[in-house]
Amino acid sequence: MPDRGGGPTGPRIRVGRPSRRVRTLLMTLGVLAVLAMLFVMFAGFWTDWLWYRSLHYSSVFSTTLKTKIGLFAVFGALMAVAVGLNIWLAHRLRPPLSAMSLEQQSLDRYRMGIAPFKKWVLLAVTALVGLIAGASAAGQWRIWLLWVNGVPFGQKDPQFHKDVAFYAFDLPWYRFLLSFGFAATVLSLIAAAVVHYLYGGLRITSPGARATGAATGHLSVLMGVFVALKAVAYWLDRYALAVKSSDFKATDNWTGLRYVDAQAYLPAKTILFCIAAICAVLFFATLWRRTWQLPVIGFGLMVLSAVLIGGLYPAIVQKFQVQPNEQAKEAPYIKKNIDATRKAYGIGDSEVADYSGRTDDKGGAKGAKLRQVADSTASYRLIDPSVVSPTFQQLEQKRKYYQFPSTLDVDRYKGPDGKDQDTVVGVRELNLDGVPKRNWINDHFTYTHGYGVVAAKGTNPDPQADQEGAPAFTEAGLPTKGRLPTYRQQVYYGEKTDQYSIVGGPQKELDYEDDGEKTTSYRGKSGVSLSNPVNRAAYALAFGEPQILYSGAIGEGSRILYNRTPKERVEKVAPWLTIDGDAYPAVVDGRIKWIVDAYTTTNGYPYASRTTLGDSTADSLSDGDRSVVAQQNKVNYIRNSVKATVDAYDGSVDLYEWDRKDPVLKTWEKAFPGTVKPKSEISGELMEHLRYPQDLFKVQRELLTRYHVTDPKQFYSGSDAWQVPDDPTQREEGNAVPPYYLSMKMPGQQDQTFSLTTTFTPSGRPNLGAFMSVDADANSKDYGTIRLLKVTSDVPGPQQVQSKLNGNAEVAEFVRNLRGTDSDIEYGNLLTVPLNGGFLYIEPVYARGGSANYPLLKKVGVSYNGKEPVFKDTLGEALDAVFGASSGDGGEKPPSGDDGEEKPPSSSNPTLQQALKDADKAWEAGQKALQESPQDWEAYGRAQDDLKDALDRAAKAQEKAGKNQQPDDGKQNEPKSQSAGSKGG
Repeated sequence: MPDRGGGPTGPRIRVGRPSRRVRTLLMTLGVLAVLAMLFVMFAGFWTDWLWYRSLHYSSVFSTTLKTKIGLFAVFGALMAVAVGLNIWLAHRLRPPLSAMSLEQQSLDRYRMGIAPFKKWVLLAVTALVGLIAGASAAGQWRIWLLWVNGVPFGQKDPQFHKDVAFYAFDLPWYRFLLSFGFAATVLSLIAAAVVHYLYGGLRITSPGARATGAATGHLSVLMGVFVALKAVAYWLDRYALAVKSSDFKATDNWTGLRYVDAQAYLPAKTILFCIAAICAVLFFATLWRRTWQLPVIGFGLMVLSAVLIGGLYPAIVQKFQVQPNEQAKEAPYIKKNIDATRKAYGIGDSEVADYSGRTDDKGGAKGAKLRQVADSTASYRLIDPSVVSPTFQQLEQKRKYYQFPSTLDVDRYKGPDGKDQDTVVGVRELNLDGVPKRNWINDHFTYTHGYGVVAAKGTNPDPQADQEGAPAFTEAGLPTKGRLPTYRQQVYYGEKTDQYSIVGGPQKELDYEDDGEKTTSYRGKSGVSLSNPVNRAAYALAFGEPQILYSGAIGEGSRILYNRTPKERVEKVAPWLTIDGDAYPAVVDGRIKWIVDAYTTTNGYPYASRTTLGDSTADSLSDGDRSVVAQQNKVNYIRNSVKATVDAYDGSVDLYEWDRKDPVLKTWEKAFPGTVKPKSEISGELMEHLRYPQDLFKVQRELLTRYHVTDPKQFYSGSDAWQVPDDPTQREEGNAVPPYYLSMKMPGQQDQTFSLTTTFTPSGRPNLGAFMSVDADANSKDYGTIRLLKVTSDVPGPQQVQSKLNGNAEVAEFVRNLRGTDSDIEYGNLLTVPLNGGFLYIEPVYARGGSANYPLLKKVGVSYNGKEPVFKDTLGEALDAVFGASSGDGGEKPPSGDDGEEKPPSSSNPTLQQALKDADKAWEAGQKALQESPQDWEAYGRAQDDLKDALDRAAKAQEKAGKNQQPDDGKQNEPKSQSAGSKGG
């Protein structure tokens, strides 16, 4: 054995091979490491398979997996073969060593270094490019499935007269194939050039020929393939113009051809296709001519043509033909864009009507009639689901480890009279932060589920029943009881349930019955069994929790529940759908069902302008529980094609076909047969709770800000553009007002319909521009019908109405009184309802703080016909004051002025007259203080004190005058309904 170091007298160190025992240990450790890595990979695959199988959607998993594996294998192999074949061919065509130049002989050391490993180098390079290409291709599984299963739309584009399916399903796949071909050709060209250089086929500095004939032919063919692919790209680019996005002043995210595209780019692409095809032939001809002269000339001509024909010529057309008369030139193309956009987003059949927005019917008999009409026009929902969650939490949480979402939902349930009643509902879900003692057992075994649905009337609570202003609960308690049908109350799956739980085993769970707290054990069929040690090991690894592997709390019957939010479950079982941001609960067939709206989309609808879903669906509630759909997904076609449900107890997912005409849905149903149930299987009870989805409505209203205009010239000018107003109840600007669910009837409708509503203001203006509603009741024959009322008068918009309410004297006094109790005001949803030619605004006002630190409904603000809002204790009182009549009164009321505001009674009493003048002055002083920047609250407070003093003096003077004027029959005159100083509220 050789030795090293040490002199004649120094120590000698023996160095030799490791012992057999050490080698065996190292090999064992290596094998274990490889097995561990394989098991980590296996664990993710195995747990996914088990989860899909537990939901009976294993076909989704297998179809997706097979498609990815197939694409990976085919395109990975194609790339490896293409690159490997060209490397082999370049090596095969190398010149003999004797013919090599001095430059090439200097590379001998590199060739000699590679020679012993050239097969391994070839294998490594081809394997690497194959893996990268295969992984990239596997990510295109959706494009492949759409192409191979594509169903015709039955609609053709106006330019090339091809079915829309060509752009939505075929063109994306062709472009992927083209990009793959470019990548394979470029990599092959680079690899072949390197090998030719290493082995003498190419020379850089040596005198004489720069390349051998074999190298010239080989590289020319590859260049010819590249140029041929470029010719195909030019041909496909012609069709891509129909789905091309561009900047255009007429609208953001313009899609489709414009004048310059049709008159310049389209012929340019055709010419460039012909030039590229000729150039490719010239490159292929070098196999016989063995010279690059003609191909290089052709390639240079192609590049020059691309600059001149494809770039300069369109710029000239745009500058000298389009810009001088752009509106007229672009009009036909704008019309195509309008028609396609309205069709692609389902807004083409919107019913549009002019609407005055103002009416003179106020006061007297007309006012009394209008007051009665107001009662039947809508069920005014005063309980705002985005405000009252803390109230639900305070009154119905019952235990600290339960919670309600920050934004509740609006649904319909039968009232005492058997009619549908707008109802605010919330599910009492689990909140682990409230568990008294946090540990692994409590978090995942004991506290496993929420409990029950709490519901309240959406309309005005009965003031006799609850003087505090709390919601009138129709289902409450723990367990809950009330008007809802009997149902299973345990909530194992919900919007807030994002942790895993292990149930059904030896460890019992916390539960409730009528007599209080008890324990239970899950008896549902959901989740994955942990009885198998392989499953336990896989989940211990997947969740990074080794206790799953050895804990005694897991035994026979134990099942693990995870992926428990409704949106997450639907997304996984139908990865081809886009999910609405708001899943909502309903009591259906004795169970709590989460209803999830799902959309089919594409960004390949010709001429239809694109929209970013994340931007279009954002509003003032988006930062809460309602996350917006598909944050930055750009689409130009959307349909609510699927209604999904998730059972809150067993987590089962059902997908129901909703839009049976949608070709995108039909295509996905061919790809994943049997996953979507027919619409006929939706039960009658479930149908009663289905509604028009909010996110689709928000996308449509965003498009309708411009696309309600169908005249190209008016569209181009933008003179009638709208905007979605900011939420007037929010202090922060830039948050769009959310749409509101409300049972109401639009002009021309006979009965109230559950609707989704919103308002528009003219672009850059605060007044009301239009009102939009859609029939949201799935049982309605007009479900999905969009109705637009274009306001033709100058009507205050939501921000203006809110500003007037903020400046109301009674509101100011209410706020001032609240501050004395350490409370604050909180505005609810500002509802807008068309009524008898005008608009009725209704806004609930809550007080929060003091002894009850949660919102309680205290006041209602109402405005009609653009006049000064009133501020009363109940909705009935507010409507009486607005219309000058009670709902059951048909008699005359005090006269109104020309402007619709009721005037104080005239009197010759100088004391009363002076008091009224002082009240007017104080009112004006208060308004002036509010208009200051910044607002002068001190001056406003003094003005309010003066106003109160003046009103008190006026009331005393009027009372004294009334006592001195008795009728001859001895009966006192009927009191006036309006006190003096009505301007002050």
